[in-house]
Amino acid sequence: MKKHVGIEEAIGHIKDGMTIMVGGFLGVGSPHKIIEALVQKGVKDLTLIVNDTCFPDSGVGKLIVNKQIKKVIASHIGTNKETGRQMQEGEIEIELVPQGTLAERIRAGGSGLGGILTRTGVGTLVEEGKKKIEVDGNEYLLELPLRADVALIGGSRVDKKGNIYYKKSTINFNPAMATAAELVIVEAEELVEVGEIDPNEVMTPNIFVDYIVN
Repeated sequence: MKKHVGIEEAIGHIKDGMTIMVGGFLGVGSPHKIIEALVQKGVKDLTLIVNDTCFPDSGVGKLIVNKQIKKVIASHIGTNKETGRQMQEGEIEIELVPQGTLAERIRAGGSGLGGILTRTGVGTLVEEGKKKIEVDGNEYLLELPLRADVALIGGSRVDKKGNIYYKKSTINFNPAMATAAELVIVEAEELVEVGEIDPNEVMTPNIFVDYIVN
């Protein structure tokens, strides 16, 4: 199967009502061209799993402003006032998850685990509706795994088979998300020939990647 395709062909797999994961931390390491193409396409009623909703004029924030998202699962939304406004007006559902717990729930989804146990949130509003499990006299919350229909990730250098290297902090949630979705699309900042990335620098192996755009 040819992995390197045009953006329009790649996002053709994203339909109304799907759950998508998008890598990035305040837009760093996010697939900005793919996001812009989704804005233009107008796909809607999406559930968005992200670390944050970036800014109104950047990254996934554009999808929020364009009202294409029905639910957000994220660790914080404070940098995007439009997300907060839509939440207050009942226009969007927000599930806030502690950042470490969010990362582990995604990792669990990619690893085939039934969930993770964490003490974060015990005795707070976070525990509402969640199962508690006692281990060695300590109470833990059972946090369920997260998976998505599609993961959209950004790679600094990507070869034509889909092996990915992430530069510095652009790595953030991208490798974990690449394991936790049925379909993975990577946006390459730089597309290179196979063999141009040192095998020791491959952070996401090509087996996890379905499509490459640049």
